[in-house]
Amino acid sequence: MEKKKQKTYTPKEALVKAAAYCAYQDRTQQEVRDKLYSYGLEHDDVEELIVRLSQEKLIDEERYAQSYVRGKYGLKKWGRRKIIQGLKAKGISDYCIKQGMKEIDPELYEQNLHQLLEKKNATEKEKNPFARRQKLSFYLMSKGYESDLVQDALKGLDL
Repeated sequence: MEKKKQKTYTPKEALVKAAAYCAYQDRTQQEVRDKLYSYGLEHDDVEELIVRLSQEKLIDEERYAQSYVRGKYGLKKWGRRKIIQGLKAKGISDYCIKQGMKEIDPELYEQNLHQLLEKKNATEKEKNPFARRQKLSFYLMSKGYESDLVQDALKGLDL
């Protein structure tokens, strides 16, 4: 079976396609860079387009970090540690990560933790209180919650 040849674009065509790609949803510079390279562009053209897209606010890593944080903690109920890890994996700067983390409402964050704990506690089959507490703790920490907050939440639980 023959592999389909990737179409190459001129920098002007690539700019239009990249602008549409960025307009669809927030993207990191690295995601856009990878996309531009897939269009068969040279390094200098890619970097020039990245700068242009940033100037036109189509790529904004601070905005990306903020929407990433809102989505992960609001919808998926992730903890701070997992969110930061995810942003670092995407190559987001520490400054942008800090700005994004400001999106977290401490009260809602605690509420999420307690909701996850109650939900998991209701479905956990382990009878031994020590093992049960350990399983609940591991679950919440795998969701990215800090161990001191997890321990405080577990203290308030009757096992």
